[in-house]
Amino acid sequence: MTTTASARRTLAATLVAAALTGLTAVAAVPATAATPSAATAWHASHHVAAGHGESARLAYQKSVAVAVLKGLFERGDTEVVDRYVLPNYIQHNPTLPDGTEAFKKLGIAIHQQFPDAKVNVKRVISEGDLVVVHSNVIATPGTLGSAQFDIYRFQGGKIAEHWDSIQDVPATTASGNDMFSMNSQPPTQQLGPQSLTAYNKKLVTAFFDQLMVREDLSAIDKYDSPNYIQHNPITPDGPDGLKATLSPYFEAFPQSTALPKRIIAQGDLVAVHSNFITGPGDRGQSVVDLFRVQNGKIVEHWDVMQAVPATSANDNTIF
Repeated sequence: MTTTASARRTLAATLVAAALTGLTAVAAVPATAATPSAATAWHASHHVAAGHGESARLAYQKSVAVAVLKGLFERGDTEVVDRYVLPNYIQHNPTLPDGTEAFKKLGIAIHQQFPDAKVNVKRVISEGDLVVVHSNVIATPGTLGSAQFDIYRFQGGKIAEHWDSIQDVPATTASGNDMFSMNSQPPTQQLGPQSLTAYNKKLVTAFFDQLMVREDLSAIDKYDSPNYIQHNPITPDGPDGLKATLSPYFEAFPQSTALPKRIIAQGDLVAVHSNFITGPGDRGQSVVDLFRVQNGKIVEHWDVMQAVPATSANDNTIF
């Protein structure tokens, strides 16, 4: 059965909600690696309890998220939700109410309608109690599906809260790069050194503030590599490509700005979740930007943008 764009968005929103349940794979594991099982997640939690440190805790959070998402939406297994998601979890996806019951019912319905649906996890990072997952959700084999970022907050070893942004994958892009590949060197899913996390987070925070909050285009030359690789569908590669996209936008919307909500980093990857608005009264867009930093420069960028709706199935904002 051919999936319409609307159906793909519905599925994406669903899986997004599912995301709250956990859309994560260990960031150090290539996207093509086998998905961790529930037993693997338990084993990781055992290591955390045994005092194996922060790295084991972050790996546990990622493994749990993947186990839940894959289990619920690829196999229709609701037991993973009962095991790893708090009953009163807080949902920011506007299509779903809070709690696990609606989440499980949605997962069952999606699995029945799209039995071959896949959530192809591309990269995952975790810092503190937050996990960020970048994935390509495909409802029907042979379609492009959607690009999405899911952000999960853990509490006591279980998923407690979820945010997301979803966008249909276009057939073509201005740069010729797809929305998911890693083209900078080295092209690996292995995260950069954990020791650089704080430095890279500070660098991207300063870049984002100067460029997107204060709209100062000189930030591009200061922070971006001359070989900057772009995965935003409408923006060409390179610093000049980014300037060519942002300059007319800033001119057309002089009161536009970005309102950062949360910034999460691990190794050489830094994610920024923000609200892009064109001016007062605009609900704007929920945007997740993911940057890769190498040798003190931003070398690659992925993002997903979703319009902020006027209404929601829960009482929480999308942020």
